[in-house]
Amino acid sequence: MASLADPAARTDKLAFAWEDVARLVLTSREMDRLEEEELVPARKVLYQFSARGHDMAQVMLGLHLREGDAACGYYRSRPMLLALGVELADALGSNMGREGGYSDGRDIGVVFNYPNPGGAHALPMCGGVGAQYTPAAGWAQAITYKAKVLGEKDDGAIAVVLGGDASCATGGFWSALTIATTQNLPLLFFIEDNGYGISVTSDYQTPGRNIAANLSSFKNLTIFDGDGTDPESAARQIGEAVAHVRNRKGPVLCRLTVPRLEGHSAQDTQAYKSDEEKTAEWARDPLPKLKKLADNLDWDMIEASVAREVDAARQEAEARAVSDPEKVTSGVFFEGEQAKVGGQAGLSLEGTHEDPRPEGQRINMVTAIRRVLDQELEANPKMSVFGEDVGPKGGVHAVTLGLQDKYGKERVFDTSLNEEGIVGRAIGMAMAGLLPVPEIQFRKYAEPATEQINDCGTIRWRTHNRFAAPMVLRIPGGFFKCGDPWHSQTNEVQFVHNPGWRVAVPSNAEDAVGLLRMALRGNDPTIFFEHRAMLDDSWARRPYPGDGYVLPFGKAKKTMQGDRITIVTWGAMVPRCEAAAKDMGADVIDLRTLQPWDKDMVLESVAKTHRCLIVHEDLRTGGFGAEIAAVVADEAFLDLDAPVERVTMPDIPSPHHPKLLEAAVPSVEDIRAKITEMLEF
Repeated sequence: MASLADPAARTDKLAFAWEDVARLVLTSREMDRLEEEELVPARKVLYQFSARGHDMAQVMLGLHLREGDAACGYYRSRPMLLALGVELADALGSNMGREGGYSDGRDIGVVFNYPNPGGAHALPMCGGVGAQYTPAAGWAQAITYKAKVLGEKDDGAIAVVLGGDASCATGGFWSALTIATTQNLPLLFFIEDNGYGISVTSDYQTPGRNIAANLSSFKNLTIFDGDGTDPESAARQIGEAVAHVRNRKGPVLCRLTVPRLEGHSAQDTQAYKSDEEKTAEWARDPLPKLKKLADNLDWDMIEASVAREVDAARQEAEARAVSDPEKVTSGVFFEGEQAKVGGQAGLSLEGTHEDPRPEGQRINMVTAIRRVLDQELEANPKMSVFGEDVGPKGGVHAVTLGLQDKYGKERVFDTSLNEEGIVGRAIGMAMAGLLPVPEIQFRKYAEPATEQINDCGTIRWRTHNRFAAPMVLRIPGGFFKCGDPWHSQTNEVQFVHNPGWRVAVPSNAEDAVGLLRMALRGNDPTIFFEHRAMLDDSWARRPYPGDGYVLPFGKAKKTMQGDRITIVTWGAMVPRCEAAAKDMGADVIDLRTLQPWDKDMVLESVAKTHRCLIVHEDLRTGGFGAEIAAVVADEAFLDLDAPVERVTMPDIPSPHHPKLLEAAVPSVEDIRAKITEMLEF
């Protein structure tokens, strides 16, 4: 084989030309210089992260990527983005927060995204360190899913995730590593090890300071470990790593050591580094090595050309306006226009009906949910159900019982015990055009996934509808016979407070059917809260409302009607409120969904009854009842003949013993006493 030292042979043998690498590295350097020396001091750029030292390896990686691939980077990944073909004015303008670019000024410019038809997509990165790993694993799983389940041609597409050494200490990294190696996914972990996490040396991140060495015995993982500043060596290792994944030989971790030639960010003075260390880092700068290798190139000409291009891009970016502040609230949810990448995997609503058409005997909520999942799985091959114990066991609440036997392990599958991985994987699958239906086993167990839940909800807004990740996240919660601090939490208000998520809280089997089917055919990420006490409760049983029944979100239901008091509730509190309000002249309103919630029905009822009582199982302080009370006080104050009241759990965890639980959870007696008090006010 010809030596890489021969320029002609190098061009033939590599996936790129050295002139392209040179131009892109110089472009990245000039953009860094412009921001550091001019735009940051002028406060035209508020967040700046130099890629100097990381740039050459990233450019080589980017030039290997092609249509069907997706890469999820981090805040220092602009060189790769340039290699994917992003417009220079978008790259600069995004850092200035201008209209156009990655987010139209909604997100930090370095938190990029890049829908790239005909090339590799740059998935929406996250501001949290390590949060990029599991969505990339989800995209990789979507590649295998499309080939095995949908029968699409496997053309060797891969997923790539970039990170620094410090990010290898995060749960997201280890979760993605587990997913990729246990599922043999086409995922390349590209680790740029500069020895630091801001000021903290890698001694505190990775034992022995080398994640590649530590993972050398990790099963089903191929390791490449080298010098990211040596052009020939880096080119060879990156090429081999990409080829290994493309050829379906399994996931790869490619660690390349690089220097971070500037501070962590523009504000970082690097006072924690000695002068000797800084000098040693600059001695490892890959650019002089690249110039020496490709000494046949006219570097002065390329530098001059690049400077003109970047300056022109700077002028174009600065000429752009700031996005219209009047539109900053738009795009949190689907508004009729599909995102460029992601979603569109749910079935059409054509042929559905909003009126229940009861058939057969009454069924419990478990059966109702399972029947909808079964029906939608059968009709929609893009849909998959997964989570801890959802496979042969059928879920700890038996909701998915028998579904794996019917649809196979590719579509209904167990996951590792890592909730960040469950939700993060679902994000990547959703962006790849699938419909993931992950399950979190109990409400409390959603806490490790909080970052991914938040990131998922904001994707459409922060990319200005360039990307979306619709999914239905099923979460059982609440008390059941007894309670405890770990399995009986509701805290549904936290999900309502996460922008971009729809939240459903059905109280009975009929509503569960309509809301779940609507969620599965919608275009937004949805929390589907399954109350444990209602899954097999006799009150919650209803006749099956039909295979086409859908229930729009934001449409409450009056389960009792009266003209003396309005009672607003949801979930397991609905039957208790009905029992408490018997013969009391009450409008009992089951909200059914909390995001959105039916404010109009509540206000119309209060205008009639002049009293409002809110009952919920969640804690009193900061519970969703406080939001309802505030709206009623703001918009119906003159209609009220008594203060707005709440009956809730006290601000304590759920007690375990049934007697302690009943003392804490709103009881029929508690609710009736409050109704009587309010009617006598």
